[in-house]
Formats: sequence, C-alpha cells, structure tokens
Amino acid sequence: MLNKDKSAHWRLAIAAAVAAVVPMVTLAQESGPSLTHTTVLTGLEEPWDMAFLPDGTMFFTEKCRGLSVRLASGEVQPLLGVGETEGYPLQGDDLFCEGQAGMNGVAVDPEFEQNRHVYVYSASNMTAPGTNRVMRLTVNDDLTEVSDRIDIIDDIPYKPEASDQPFGGPGAHNGGRIRFSPDGHLFVTTGDTHNPEVPQSPTMMGGKVLRVDRDGQAVADNGAPEGFDPRIFTYGHRNVQGIAFHPATGQPVVSEHGPWHSDEITALVAGGNGGWDPRPNIAGRSDCPDGYCGYEPNQMEAMDPAERAEYMPMTNLDEYPDAMKPAWNNNGLSQGTSSAAFLEGEKWGDWDGRLVVGVMGIGFGGTDPGQRIDVIDLADDGMSVGDVTPMSLPMEPGRFRAVVVGPDGDLYAAIDEGDIYRLTPQ
Repeated sequence: MLNKDKSAHWRLAIAAAVAAVVPMVTLAQESGPSLTHTTVLTGLEEPWDMAFLPDGTMFFTEKCRGLSVRLASGEVQPLLGVGETEGYPLQGDDLFCEGQAGMNGVAVDPEFEQNRHVYVYSASNMTAPGTNRVMRLTVNDDLTEVSDRIDIIDDIPYKPEASDQPFGGPGAHNGGRIRFSPDGHLFVTTGDTHNPEVPQSPTMMGGKVLRVDRDGQAVADNGAPEGFDPRIFTYGHRNVQGIAFHPATGQPVVSEHGPWHSDEITALVAGGNGGWDPRPNIAGRSDCPDGYCGYEPNQMEAMDPAERAEYMPMTNLDEYPDAMKPAWNNNGLSQGTSSAAFLEGEKWGDWDGRLVVGVMGIGFGGTDPGQRIDVIDLADDGMSVGDVTPMSLPMEPGRFRAVVVGPDGDLYAAIDEGDIYRLTPQ
C-alpha cells in the first residue's frame, strides 16, 4: 500500500529525481518502412534464440526441447536435446527446463568456418541444485550432429524449487542471452534469481554481464572492481535478456526487466554497476519478503512511475551515485523487454542503425500495446534516446522473446507462442 501521509512536496521531489535519471520519451508517430512478413518456422515449443551463418543457416533453441538448425534449404535438423527429448541425435542427460530456465541463448563463433563452434546457455543438474552453463559445441560438416561439449562457464546461479521467495517460481530471473561482440569476445547475461545477495555480489555470477574469451576465461580489461571475479564486466543487474552492439561504435547495450516499473536500456561501462540492490528498507518499505521487493504494489494500481520507483528503484542512484544511468526506462512501465538488436542497411531507410527491442507484454492484454517491437533512436554512445517508434507489424504480435538481424539484413523475430517470423522492409 502507498503511504498516504507523504506530502505533495515529497512526491514532486521524487518525480523530479526520476525525470533526472531518465526523461520520459514520447512514442513517435512515424510508421517507418512498410514491412512484409514470412513465417520461417511454426509449431515450435517456446523458441528462445537464433544465430545465423552467412548463407542463412539458422541455429535456434527451444527452451524445453533443445538446439536445432534450419539449413539454407529450409530443412530442420535437431542437434542437442534437453534431457531425454526425442528426435535429437545427442541428448543432454543433465539438461532440464523449469520456469524461465532451460536452453536459452545461442551464438555462433566468429570463426565458425575454421573451428565449427556454436555456444548455448542452458540449465544443468550436473551439480545440485542446478546451475546455468555456457557450453561450447562442435558442429560437423553437414550440420547434422554436434559433439565435443565443453562447459566453458559452469557456475551461473539457477533458482531452485526450494526457495524462500514467494513469487517467480523455480528458474525465475535466469538471464540467458549470449552474444559475440565485434572484437570477438563472448558476452553472457545472467539474472539475479530473486536473491537479494546476488546482484551486488563480487563472486556470484547472477545479476551480471560476463565478458569472456572462447574458452570461458576473463578478458584482461573487464575492469571488475578489486575482489570481484575477473569474468564480470558489469554487475548490479536484475534480469538482462537482451544485449547488442552499436554498429558505429561497438558500444554494448543491454535491455533489462524492471521490477514492477522501469524496464531499462543501458549502455555498459567496463566494471560498471547497474544499481540494482533489492532490500526491504528502501523508502521505509518493510513488507518485502526476505529482503527482496517483488511485484507489489502492482504497476497497474493508481500510482505514477515516480511513486513506484520510490519504493524500489531499478537503478539506485542514491545508494550508488556512480551507477550506469539508463538511456530509456519504458516510460516507467515493466512490460518484459527481452532481446535487442541493431538494424543495419539502406533497406531500413531512416531506421538504419536504430535499436530494436522485443517486448513481451507481461501482465497485459486486450488493446494495451504491451506485445510489440520498439524501434529506438539511440545515440552512438548509448547514453540518450530520441524517438521511440512501435513497429507497425504485418502479423499478429506475440511475446517477442528474440529479435535477431539475419545475414540478409531482415529482422527475425521469435515469439513464445511457437513461431519465428522474418520481417522485410519494402
């Protein structure tokens, strides 16, 4: 419940503080290029991510089924199954799915033609109660099998069923996106598993963005503070499910789920703090379970974004004044910002170089524009945002879990409901 005794002066001060962090951005009226769509795959089970070879071959993951590849011919070949999933030539007996956890991100090695390596992020029960792992696999020449699994990272936290948190369920806040930067480093996004100790922890890999080489070793200039695991590039995150690199500068940018307000887009700085530190005593609130403020009060109750952020700031600049400041906060709403990518090519017209973010629309229905793809005019340094334009989609929207630009320059979008679409500008 809101504290009704707060003075009007205090409320205005909070509103001014929030505006100072992230100015409200009005959705632009421009429609952008006209789009057509093709259904690339349908009937999948919660497709989570895609990664391409130059000829259009597409590796893709289904959270509870596994890793497959769609060949340039259109034929689909299963590769690595989750658990005992039928139809896969190789089964990961230790792999499982539960809640948001399962087989999540996939990335292709920049030198795939030489080493045949792909990487996946998946939950494993190899050690109790389970961890998330980044696995490196070798693909054979005809793309029909994978082998030589090496777990290059094996200690990313997983939220087990036996948890004191009353919300979210097992596997929640699992992160899971993996992407190679233009200079060949592997970035791994992780979630805080609803554990208040995790985001600011120097040794637990949840609530972080990791930057490693292809063997899982820390990159030399990650900039992690003294005493931190050297693989940590940034920390203090809640649940990062999107990362992309500005085509002009290589600047890494993440999209992150907010608590019950303020999804954020943030430009990362080596060694930076995302400012997320859940605790029960922010602004005098004392009803947070076990030190973690969850999803109450709900964002749809009669309160403005400043009042919501007062209870649980996504980026706590009072506590961490040097934290990385977000460029965008979804106008103070939490709607499930997932994957992110930059559009590239003349075919996109004025949208060439703009960031696209898939929005799943958590908790929204009817005519609310929760499920959408936003096109965001992000500055080259990632620190500010101009226009934000919802794509005018040529098909019914869904829970947009992944947006990836293919080698043809088109945008490929996966929705939880089981489809992967190809969006082509005209």
